[in-house]
Amino acid sequence: MGILTSLDAVRDSDRIVEAMRRADDLAFEANREPGLRTLRLLTGAVHGDDQVVAIAGVHALGQVVDDDADRVLTGLLSEEQGFLREHAAWVLGARIPHVDAIGRLIGMVVGGGFGGMIAQRSLEQWAVTAPEHVAVGLEGALLGVHEPAARYRLVETLGLIRGSGPTRRLLAAAGDTGEGSLVRTAAVAALGQRRGDDRVAELLDGLARGEEQLSDVAQLALIDLSGGAIRTPRTDGPLTVAQLFLHADIDAHLSAAGSGDNGGVATLLVRLGDALVEGGRGGNPVDAHADGFSASAGIGRVITLSRGSVPDAIASVADIAGTTSGHHYGRIPLLTPTASSATAWPQRVAARRGIRRMLRAAGGVDVLHLRMAEVGSLAASDVARELDLPVVFTVAPDPHAVIQSMDAAGSLTRESFGAVDEVEHYWFRARLVQRLASNANRTVLFPRPELRRDMRELLGIDIDAHPERHSVVPEGIDLQVVDRAVAEATAGDGHGHALGPELAELHALVGTIPPERRGLPLLVSVGRFHRVKGMAAIVAAWQRGSAADRANLLLVGGDLEHPSADEREQIDAIDRVVPADDRAARGLLMPGHRPNDTVARWVAAARTGLPGANAASGVYVCGSVKEEFGIALLEAMATGLLVVAPDGGGPATYVEDGVTGFLTRTWDPSALTETIDRALDAADAEVDPVSEGTPTTGSGAAPTPRAFTAAGAARAARSRAVVERDFTIQAMATALREVYGEVRRESVDAAALWPVSAA
Repeated sequence: MGILTSLDAVRDSDRIVEAMRRADDLAFEANREPGLRTLRLLTGAVHGDDQVVAIAGVHALGQVVDDDADRVLTGLLSEEQGFLREHAAWVLGARIPHVDAIGRLIGMVVGGGFGGMIAQRSLEQWAVTAPEHVAVGLEGALLGVHEPAARYRLVETLGLIRGSGPTRRLLAAAGDTGEGSLVRTAAVAALGQRRGDDRVAELLDGLARGEEQLSDVAQLALIDLSGGAIRTPRTDGPLTVAQLFLHADIDAHLSAAGSGDNGGVATLLVRLGDALVEGGRGGNPVDAHADGFSASAGIGRVITLSRGSVPDAIASVADIAGTTSGHHYGRIPLLTPTASSATAWPQRVAARRGIRRMLRAAGGVDVLHLRMAEVGSLAASDVARELDLPVVFTVAPDPHAVIQSMDAAGSLTRESFGAVDEVEHYWFRARLVQRLASNANRTVLFPRPELRRDMRELLGIDIDAHPERHSVVPEGIDLQVVDRAVAEATAGDGHGHALGPELAELHALVGTIPPERRGLPLLVSVGRFHRVKGMAAIVAAWQRGSAADRANLLLVGGDLEHPSADEREQIDAIDRVVPADDRAARGLLMPGHRPNDTVARWVAAARTGLPGANAASGVYVCGSVKEEFGIALLEAMATGLLVVAPDGGGPATYVEDGVTGFLTRTWDPSALTETIDRALDAADAEVDPVSEGTPTTGSGAAPTPRAFTAAGAARAARSRAVVERDFTIQAMATALREVYGEVRRESVDAAALWPVSAA
């Protein structure tokens, strides 16, 4: 194609996602056609106004094997624009170490953030062939850097370098009582990777026996020193499956659902882990292969990994090491303050150590299932490669779908892409998805209306090329939870004494709004308070249309008392539409996050009505810019609620537009407003207007239950039937059980052939 033609193709692409995909062709041509002309063209592109082309140019420079390319890339480490510094640091890691760049990369480590993680990663790669140069640079930086968090990052990076010199420095830092506790924590954690040195074991043992706060970290380091055997793949017996979502405090009771990053994925993993174990014991002899191996062998143990404290990690190591069956939770301590998924990239090293520790404690894992392009998956993929563990990866066009939506809406442009990428890391996450998908033993895909086209155009994956490597598996919900919630919501008498605590809380919550607004139906949305989930967009759409006078709005989610940066951004955006002091008067209810069972009862009450509080036949609204599947949407449909959902991704495969719900361009404010109004019209038409004569507004009298029309009841049954037929957690577990069994069989076959091929 030629370098100039490839560069023009990136520049002339109609959409940003298309330009990102064509950047691969540009990099290929740069490698094939090095020389002064290529360097000149790419350097010019890097410094142009089109920031998408600039990033593509940086990555293309990384493919030019030339000292001049090294000098250009090293120079970019000092660029004023942060996105250029980050992409240059990323690219340099795959090149031969360049001494002039080491100091600048170390400076980025000191600075922290995503750029610091990228620089640390590149230094770790360079330390394989030039450990002395990297170690000397880090030790020199430690002499002049005194801020604790920066010193933590330097010591953590030093811990990634092998050799006696770094070990001596780590021992000194760990044992220095004059050093800050954060820095000593980094040194102690790193020493857990230094086996075979008596000084290390002696120091850690002494710290572990101490009373200071380092004792727990030292205990973890001693666990790491002891290692742990990973059993060889086996063809028989129940499987052990590990599943990971780092950015949540996942527990069996789902007590933190909706807070921070504890969204639908956290709920899903709890329900799925239980279903895999409960429904997967014993295997199915009908599916046995000729060699006696059963592809659908039972799942004996599921290990769900998420973040946790250091003491929790110590306890979960003992728990996992001592069991061979059931659903267990492994804690990954990140050692530094909890961060959202968007800002947790600097915790890569701690995450990797914690994941390795848990998988070793398990004594053997047959399959590791990863989801999402975030630091946990990045770290876990490194561990899987190190331990030779089979990986299943759930592939979704994320962040591709978000980029596409924002591009279409005009909120993301080529001129602003680099600045946004510096915050959201779109390019890195997109490449991480591609890497995880290409290296996975099997990929799992969500249903989408145009699945093959979207995979090809957004991710560059042709699923028809090797269909045996891809499985379409819808997510699912636990209908028993929904049914219990509907039964309880239906049984209340409207006077408080027959209500359970969850519905009594909702009754009291609605009681905080003015009497004239009680008796209106509820618009409900459940989820994380993050811009992608669109909570602020829902509030704005509700206030713009007729819905403001016809329904109250209940937003369930977020840690409102101690909001993260993402939550704060959404709360501030909501306050600009409805000031906090006016929420109750205008019918906006924001109770924060609640446990999953509580949420299920509140959603059910939005359908059935809660006498004395809200009318029946509310509407569920999902305002996500993109929604890969939508657990909360499915739960709402299972209760019988009409739903408003994005017109792409997973929801478009199960929401029957105009029947069970309404699909819309959720990123378009006018479209979202209009669709919410239409949904309320349809929901109101499902209620018999003469059944009970329920007051709506004005009187403040306690509303009484209204009956649904035959058509309304039939539509609700149709919504539930869709979920019951295709989207239960049991159906999901059955499909994944087959995938996991096949992956184990293939891995065992490959392991048996390896000695032959190696010879």
